Amino acid sequence: VSNGAEQPRKQQRSDLNVPLENNNVPEPTKKVTAFPSFVDVPGPCEPEDLIDGIIFAANYLGSTQLLSERNPSKNIRMMQAQEAVSRVKRVQKAAKVKKKAGSDGDAQTLTEVDLFISTQRIKVLNADSQETMMDNALRTISYIADIGNIVVLMARRRMPRTASQDCIETTPGAPEAKKQYKMICHVFESEDAQLIAQSIGQAFSVAYQEFLRANGINPEDLSQKEYSDIINTQEMYNDDLIHFSNSENCKELQLEKSKGEILGVVIVESGWGSILPTVILANMLNGGPAARSGKLSIGDQIMSINNTSLVGLPLATCQGIIKGLKNQVQVKMNIVSCPPVTTVLIKRPDLKYQLGFSVQNGIICSLMRGGIAERGGVRVGHRIIEINGQSVVATAHEKIVQALSNSVGEVKLMNINTHTLESRGH
Repeated sequence: VSNGAEQPRKQQRSDLNVPLENNNVPEPTKKVTAFPSFVDVPGPCEPEDLIDGIIFAANYLGSTQLLSERNPSKNIRMMQAQEAVSRVKRVQKAAKVKKKAGSDGDAQTLTEVDLFISTQRIKVLNADSQETMMDNALRTISYIADIGNIVVLMARRRMPRTASQDCIETTPGAPEAKKQYKMICHVFESEDAQLIAQSIGQAFSVAYQEFLRANGINPEDLSQKEYSDIINTQEMYNDDLIHFSNSENCKELQLEKSKGEILGVVIVESGWGSILPTVILANMLNGGPAARSGKLSIGDQIMSINNTSLVGLPLATCQGIIKGLKNQVQVKMNIVSCPPVTTVLIKRPDLKYQLGFSVQNGIICSLMRGGIAERGGVRVGHRIIEINGQSVVATAHEKIVQALSNSVGEVKLMNINTHTLESRGH
């Protein structure tokens, strides 16, 4: 855990997404936190066979080039693979029509190939001559898709000497996520399409195992399975859905106000990770309609206003809806009563398990989805005011980080939502 000592105090942030580092641990083990988690990918091959290389029979249908963002989603990748198959089949169909219309030559035949897969590379060999048609390092393969009896391999283009030929920007100075990169899609047909895709996925896993062992690291030390088992045994604490589904916590209110009068509320977002993300009442204008009604409390979550749901809407949109009430004399609100201070219970059986959140000056600034902290009720934007019964209000950043890092067993926190918002009412 870094205490952020190199940064100015007001910007200090510490990541509790990694296990506590023990200075007494031997040097090879301390390297573990520098490597991504290892996930053992099952497959149809023996790991030893993938190290040496295995061969599948296939027909090579063709290749095409696509433009792609650097890291598209899996859904986008699959759409790209389907587009590649369509393009190649269109070219094949056009070639057959041309051959058939010509006076000489046979109709185009498929190229039979041997598809060689190993932990180092993927090669395509002509089945008859054994000449190498393609040779791609495994690390250059970005995506593998099996669609029926079709396999699509998507590979990054080899970087040319001038990088500008490989990356096309939509506009000068475009951000990294908007840049378009050239991808080569190779399309094959095989009865073993699914096995081929599984074998390539397994090859990546075996290659990473070998890399870790070469660096003196046991892959099991990076396995997430044990951590997943711990998470699966824990029930959700302070569960939003249970709280929201309790009719005693849900209220429908009718507020009276004068035409032209603002409602007089300040709202903030509920913390990231909330199962039902909406807005929270953070303050009320003295003498305003909301405060006069006596029906609202700081910390209440506003679910809807005049039958318009606020769940999932951006904060600015919710603010706009509230501002739009100025000329109305009656406002109907559905709220869920939530105390501004919440109790969090994190079950951490051992220091080696990551807490799963980052802290900046006592405020939760990031949260690992599905981790023990989220299951315990931690939310982004909440300030920690107490750790295991000890107040940490006005406590130095380093001491808060140390207290969290050394906490084991049941870690009980008291948090308060402190999202920053403009001070004016709406």
